Amino acid sequence: MSGGSTGGPGTGGGAPRLLPSDPPGGRKAMAVWGIGVAVYFVAITYRTSLGVAGLDAAERFHINASALSTFSILQLLVYAGMQIPVGLLVDRLGAKRVLTIGVVLYTVGQLGFALSTSYAMALGSRALLGCGDAMTFISVLRLGSRWFPARRGPMIAQIAALVGMAGNLISTLVLARFLHSFGWTPTFASSAVGGVAVLVLLLVFLKDHPEGYEPPPASAEHTGAAFVRRQIADAWREPGTRLGMWVHFTTQFPAMVFLLLWGLPFLVEAQGLSRGTAGELLTLIVLSNMAVGLIYGQIIARHHAARTPLALGTVGATALLWAITLAWPDDHAPMALLIVLCTVMGACGPASMIGFDFARPANPPERQGTASGIVNMGGFTASMTTLLAIGVLLDATGDNYRIAFASVFVLEALGVSQILRLRRRAARRERERLVVSRVEAVHVPV
Repeated sequence: MSGGSTGGPGTGGGAPRLLPSDPPGGRKAMAVWGIGVAVYFVAITYRTSLGVAGLDAAERFHINASALSTFSILQLLVYAGMQIPVGLLVDRLGAKRVLTIGVVLYTVGQLGFALSTSYAMALGSRALLGCGDAMTFISVLRLGSRWFPARRGPMIAQIAALVGMAGNLISTLVLARFLHSFGWTPTFASSAVGGVAVLVLLLVFLKDHPEGYEPPPASAEHTGAAFVRRQIADAWREPGTRLGMWVHFTTQFPAMVFLLLWGLPFLVEAQGLSRGTAGELLTLIVLSNMAVGLIYGQIIARHHAARTPLALGTVGATALLWAITLAWPDDHAPMALLIVLCTVMGACGPASMIGFDFARPANPPERQGTASGIVNMGGFTASMTTLLAIGVLLDATGDNYRIAFASVFVLEALGVSQILRLRRRAARRERERLVVSRVEAVHVPV
């Protein structure tokens, strides 16, 4: 049973039961939630499609490294900036409406990118894509919380991220080959069909919640600018929300930056690998991410105390492998080291999901979207900053990848310092909320 179950007074000493607010899950829940995950899968495919087309984009639009990084920076800037508004929208409108808007935006953005003949048009298309992409993951988290018991939260979130990484796999394996065989416009235009397909599924089959588990209607006091400010302030005031944001900030960006844009150029230009071999290493990150996600989800579902050690351990291992790679005395690091580096970076995505596991118990259901938006801002802000720093440093140093990628350590140090500062405060607050929820659960009438 979920954390809201009780076998105390008033139950007649029978088996624990779900509270009225705790949805039952089941096959229908999996089917409905699966549609939301499919929407997220397509969003990730579009988001990461530039990662295998960076060199082609530079040639197509005649741009340097800084201008190339602007594609991903703008996309992530829009994404990060939309997180709190999207969280508020999900709390207010529900997941289905927000997902519908998101699918339309990112599909139009992907099609526009396919047809772009100028740098400015391509930038606008990526911004539109980023706006639509921003509406997907928080909505999927909301679907999960509405359709599954609370105890399933960590695993549901990790599975959603795992399926999203499968979208990354499509980019590294399928889109890369299509791009080589058919060229820019046919590849990106044909990929837009995926957005149309999930839009149809979403409109026909997706529901915000199971029957009998409708959220209470919003009252007049839950509207307007004052309510929005209070919603954001209340979510931010919780140490668990802020800790979750910094965990997401610190863990996500090394792999995100590598997969989103700079991994292929680093492996090809700095390490002397062929595009095919570089693509295989990017695929290794995705496969490692999927495997580690299942492991982390199981561990956290059973042992919440493992959250901080897993997050900090992932950061430490990633920093160590990057330090060894960048400090390697020869021009090219050995293949074995690059394989280990990419395998370890695969844990960055699952570790970033731990951030939501800190924010979830810190906030009531009506504030989950807003809190998730704050957490999700963390990693994408770090990714955006690092993408810009690497592009600027490459241009300033004549494509010295060792100096450019050293910027990773600065943000990791900042994030770790904040995690260490907030972890005890968040743990104490979480224990207080757990005691209150148990007392309330005992007195729920039959």
